[in-house]
Amino acid sequence: MTDAVIDLNADLGEGFGRWSLTDDEALLSVVTSANVACGFHAGDPGTMRRVCALAAERGVTIGAHVSYRDLAGFGRRAMDVPADELAHEVAYQIGALAVFAKAAGARVGYVKPHGALYNRVAVDDEQATAVVDGILLAGGDVPVLGLPGSRLHAAVEKAGLAAVGEAFADRAYAADGTLVPRSHPEAVVKDPSAVVRRSLRLARDGEVTASDGTRVRLRARSLCLHGDTPGAAELARTVRTELVAAGVRLQSFV
Repeated sequence: MTDAVIDLNADLGEGFGRWSLTDDEALLSVVTSANVACGFHAGDPGTMRRVCALAAERGVTIGAHVSYRDLAGFGRRAMDVPADELAHEVAYQIGALAVFAKAAGARVGYVKPHGALYNRVAVDDEQATAVVDGILLAGGDVPVLGLPGSRLHAAVEKAGLAAVGEAFADRAYAADGTLVPRSHPEAVVKDPSAVVRRSLRLARDGEVTASDGTRVRLRARSLCLHGDTPGAAELARTVRTELVAAGVRLQSFV
């Protein structure tokens, strides 16, 4: 048995109009935190409203999943956005989601960058600071979920906000603790049993094996379960079951 505590988060609301990518309802029965798309990489008003309502009903913490303005590329294309413009766009996205969270009797409890923005702010001080400026502009004294040891977390702590470390059970890591780019053929771990094993190791031991065999230490309070892969909901359910069986306590960081 273990005294480990972990949050389970998933990217939700990743649809637009009649198009839907994630099984939001199924995943909301598994996770403790929901990263809700705010309209820039996915998501629309109706989807945000629905996901916030479902999350509030189930006691799942709502987070703003902010992105570069890249609906066509699902927020995964590298972009160069001026710092002031990025700050405004981050604030805009948080504000949009806050309306629907409030309507559901909840609030936006944290912020997490998405895709290309997530990767950029891990290493880019200017873009990281712009994201933090956007959070502050939105009036948010909220935790920021991101890569442990990232430039984003340095900017977050400098601003006096709480930095929450995140790990990925289904993404490959480089030896320096960064994520292997999705352009790499082995960037995503697809073997369900491997995802479960990695989840248990991350939750209990705070470590993962990098793609080159290096043991990487990760101080993560939250574990991300991607919702945009086939069988994601069932795999997330299995991960949750195995974590509980191993004595890991599941609890939001908010």
